[in-house]
Amino acid sequence: MLRLLAERDQTLAVAESLTGGLVAAELTAVPGASRAFRGSVTAYATPLKRDLLGVDGELLERRGAVDAEVALQMARGVRDRLGAAWGAATTGVAGPDPQDGQPVGSVYVAVCGPPGGAAAEGKVAALRLNGDRAEIRRESVRSVLELLVDELSENARAKDTEQNGGN
Repeated sequence: MLRLLAERDQTLAVAESLTGGLVAAELTAVPGASRAFRGSVTAYATPLKRDLLGVDGELLERRGAVDAEVALQMARGVRDRLGAAWGAATTGVAGPDPQDGQPVGSVYVAVCGPPGGAAAEGKVAALRLNGDRAEIRRESVRSVLELLVDELSENARAKDTEQNGGN
């Protein structure tokens, strides 16, 4: 995935909550990651999602941090604030206790592509994960990276179709 981003001369930024930096750690474990990975924001506290990532404060008050729209706004916010083509985000409840009225294992992962492109609006996946805290966090990392790969592939197909006159 990082190689594909680098080949396209595109970059990625990540906003993390429940994963606490695990997505960034996974990405930076890849040699040459700096060619495509801009950085990350670990906005664990809800006010940081608003202050650092630009998530709507009223949305956070109304729905809490564990929400599909919050995940999308986190992905857009980190993309824009870190100057990347792509943004990815994780938010949810790893446990041991419920949060914002959401049970343990409720997770949202989101990806937003380059502004003006087909993937700019973003895509979010709602997950209901089982397991202990560590398992939920690991599966959240895997899920957001899988969503990113899917969106990168979809974006490439859309560009190919556009360049071939829609055929």
